[in-house]
Amino acid sequence: MTRILVLSVSAGAGHVRAAQALVAAAGASGVEARHVDVLELVPASFKAIYADFYLRLVERAPRLWSWLYEKTDRAPRNAWFSRVRRAVERVNTRGLRDCIDEYAPDAILCTHFLPAELLARRRARGDALPPVFVQVTDFDLHRLWVHEGLDGYCVANDEVAFRLRALLPVAPDIAVTGIPILPAFGERLDRTACAAELGLDDGKTTVLVMTGGAGIGGGAELVERLLGIDGDFRIVALAGRNQALLEAWRALAARAPQRLLPLGFTSTVERVMACADIAVTKPGGLSTSECLARGLPMILVAPIPGQEERNAGHLLEQGAALLALDATALEYRLRRCLGDPALTARMRERCLALRRPQAAAEAIAHVCARLRTPPSRVRP
Repeated sequence: MTRILVLSVSAGAGHVRAAQALVAAAGASGVEARHVDVLELVPASFKAIYADFYLRLVERAPRLWSWLYEKTDRAPRNAWFSRVRRAVERVNTRGLRDCIDEYAPDAILCTHFLPAELLARRRARGDALPPVFVQVTDFDLHRLWVHEGLDGYCVANDEVAFRLRALLPVAPDIAVTGIPILPAFGERLDRTACAAELGLDDGKTTVLVMTGGAGIGGGAELVERLLGIDGDFRIVALAGRNQALLEAWRALAARAPQRLLPLGFTSTVERVMACADIAVTKPGGLSTSECLARGLPMILVAPIPGQEERNAGHLLEQGAALLALDATALEYRLRRCLGDPALTARMRERCLALRRPQAAAEAIAHVCARLRTPPSRVRP
């Protein structure tokens, strides 16, 4: 049986969720796969710096993060801060070598640029490695994902493939697969049955809020403002693991029990989405791909500078979403969607045209096909 090691990094949830989707798709295809979070293999101090610092930076100093994102996207690979970063990563990720040796995979598939870069450097030094592939998890491409000497890439769309070929002097195999999501998001679900599970009236327009603890208006204030919009609609608000936000929403729901349903963490988000007509969400690659798979029009809020801004730009260009840069804009856009069913119908059609619910299965198939046929290396 083919064995694939899927490597992620838990700096944000999307890379891990993509890895989980790939492992699920592998199992359904008769392929053995193991998911490893690289940050579980490093000292706690490095994990705190790499993941926690990133999350705090994008939350508290988004302009600084934006500058760093753009700077690293344009800087030469031998810039001093790039050399320092690589030296620190190399010292703190030695456990990755042992993990690969222990599992002895036939191929490695990375859903984050850190393991991809570490393995590309090992390959450049002449270390023996199985074929290494990269799954890009956004609708655009940052240079941190781009490394010579790897065996293949799976990407979201034709533009990312085009950019890869422009940046790599010798292009590896590139497959346009989409962004991996769990198979459940591509299943046909009965809205009435899913609504009944939540105790909802299936005939009422439903707005799904998925901003979590981040986002414009501070979460609770955002939902309270939306509740002030006139109309026969309800809000289902997902707080995830943010208990403080969940309690704040429950307090609001006590005053408007027929209009607001707050939910904590759920492993069946796809069934909640099946009840919804509009999603208010941050433009992460995974969350928006899940919405596309469900044909769920989006109002995008609070994009992280850099990757989420670029995701938002792609979805706006494609007509699948609207963008709200502040709470006033969000209220206006939601009023517009509620008052113009033709607009949301057009957005839904674009979502369905763009969706790639089989992205994870296609990525696994691409890797397995390359194992049977050595990757071709062609100049762009």
